[in-house]
Amino acid sequence: MKTLSDYQLLTQQALALISGEKDLTANLANISALLNMNLDNINWVGFYLLNNDQLVLGPFQGNVACVRIELDKGVCGKAFSTNTIQRIADVHEFPGHIACDAASQSEIVVPINCNGRTVAVLDIDSPITDRFNEIDQQGLSHFVEHIQAELLF
Repeated sequence: MKTLSDYQLLTQQALALISGEKDLTANLANISALLNMNLDNINWVGFYLLNNDQLVLGPFQGNVACVRIELDKGVCGKAFSTNTIQRIADVHEFPGHIACDAASQSEIVVPINCNGRTVAVLDIDSPITDRFNEIDQQGLSHFVEHIQAELLF
């Protein structure tokens, strides 16, 4: 399990990776790779970006994924539409869960904001039920808070 200081280090590493680079796709690809390399017991990590009133798949690490998600559907849609972190211990108990990968058992989704509006989400899945805890939520919230200021949407 990660500590808050582990997440602070990941944040510093992510900021170093994207420093000076203006290409959003390149930055999100490197961030997803960094998280994939450093988070245990996950099977998917990536981004969904707002595009024409839908969330559209962006850079990710893991198995193939759903390409489009309606803004009010699934865990990603709920995180986006409410602008709140969704930490789901068992995705099979989440009403309207979208099963892109049958192996996923738990999920955490963090909204990403730019100029006061939600523009994307960071989505992380695990094949383990109840994988994400309060430390993960706080750490990923801190992580996104700092990287979103550097990303150009």
